[in-house]
Amino acid sequence: MMISRRDGEPTRAYEECRLSLSLMQLVDNNTFLKKLTELLDAPKDKGTVWLTHKRLTHDGEDAVMDEGDQSNKEYPCLVRVTDGKKIHFSTHVQPADLMKFHATYGSLLKASFTTLRKRDKKREKLRAEQVARRKQRMGEPVVISGPKRGNGRRKRQRRIKAALKQEAAKERAAKKEEAKTKAQLVA
Repeated sequence: MMISRRDGEPTRAYEECRLSLSLMQLVDNNTFLKKLTELLDAPKDKGTVWLTHKRLTHDGEDAVMDEGDQSNKEYPCLVRVTDGKKIHFSTHVQPADLMKFHATYGSLLKASFTTLRKRDKKREKLRAEQVARRKQRMGEPVVISGPKRGNGRRKRQRRIKAALKQEAAKERAAKKEEAKTKAQLVA
């Protein structure tokens, strides 16, 4: 699929994508792991690395449909790495080498995960407490008292408004819960 403008020319995003795929460097497994180590160990404060795993079914030849049973056929694996800018490389891993490659690859990734930022558990706890308080307030009924006219009228009006808002929130929560249960039943 080509993304183009009205004049039929391809967009810049399409051209960049096409260019980046054409610059993808195919290397052997050991070189791939060495380059990945260098990329992950590079001293950076910020950055992103995309890792892609795919079953490689296209080997550059025309596809031929066989009538035979293809269920037990083993395919090589394509592993790609990019930083989204300049670095693009990939490798083909044969089924016989897959377990050895994944063991090395997994230990490499585990070693590089130390640079990831830790979760802020204080904020998560604070948010969970706020959600719990909102749910608790939603469960408590709003008591409407006070005179309809005279002193206390505004306070009564605010409580009426709060009661209506609370009922609307309860209805939205019930609809959301109903949709969630339907989605679980479908899945």
